[in-house]
Amino acid sequence: MRIKVLGEKLPNIPWEERPAGSSDVLWRYSQNPVIPRDLIPCSNSIFNSAVVPFGQEFRGVFRVDNKAREMRIHSGRSKDALNWTIEHEPISFISDDQEIGNFVYGYDPRVVWIEDRYYVTWCNGYHGPTIGVAYTADFKTFYQLENAFLPFNRNGVLFPRKINGNFAMVSRPSDNGHTPFGDIFYSESPDLTYWGKHRHVMGTTVGWQSTKIGAGPIPIETSEGWLMIYHGVLTSCNGFVYSVGAALLDLDQPWKVLARTSPYILSPQTYYECVGDVPNVAFPCAALVDSASGRLALYYGGADTVTALAFGYVQELVRFTKENSTIF
Repeated sequence: MRIKVLGEKLPNIPWEERPAGSSDVLWRYSQNPVIPRDLIPCSNSIFNSAVVPFGQEFRGVFRVDNKAREMRIHSGRSKDALNWTIEHEPISFISDDQEIGNFVYGYDPRVVWIEDRYYVTWCNGYHGPTIGVAYTADFKTFYQLENAFLPFNRNGVLFPRKINGNFAMVSRPSDNGHTPFGDIFYSESPDLTYWGKHRHVMGTTVGWQSTKIGAGPIPIETSEGWLMIYHGVLTSCNGFVYSVGAALLDLDQPWKVLARTSPYILSPQTYYECVGDVPNVAFPCAALVDSASGRLALYYGGADTVTALAFGYVQELVRFTKENSTIF
């Protein structure tokens, strides 16, 4: 069966072949971390960030926790998606409504091209965490829209095209703390202001995804469904452990889960994933995909401190998800 990957042809994305003798469906970049914690003068840590193609280059929005330990979002650019120049000052969002534009904190951004502009979503502080939404054309000027939902919510991830004529998003309702629970839900909007048609997508299961789950990169459209890479959390005797899994969602009704990995596809095992400000975290936020080859470059946060990179093939991930699936 030939699995078709829809989207742009991106032959210039970062790539490294699978290590000899490895059978892993995802494998780590040998030069990780790709972005160190101290890349810019103000940064305590740079992690849980998102990147997209931009002409023949790449652009991104980066979570930067500064040395005052304030959570901010910075813009960045790169010619090869490996060596990044990140602006020293955080993004100053332009808003017509002072109530919305009064920035408190922002973290864990995602970014996606839809129709004619780039949209950014992030966990936005507004009487607690909710989903901020903004757009940009050049990664220099960012226009903030209404928050998508009431507090409390995290991990708001837009689909790369409209579904049923509407913008579509998955998110994870939460609480005002570290949230020892959490399922993924789906919502639609005609205008990115009014959201409805809320549907439950999937909840926690056992083992590595038994405490809470949340969507990761922008879903990848394939002939077999939307490939949604997500994080799952286990509560261990030493705190939360964040790992990575994958699910296939129906193309027309994405709240319907077709398959879901029972084993994780990446878990914190290396030093930069296990040691940092928050140990034992692999948190996926972005993926660059070459539709022609199916090559995938997955960006993820390591231990809430650095940004790391892993590689795989979309076709292999789809097959692995279907062959190792348990649906709850």
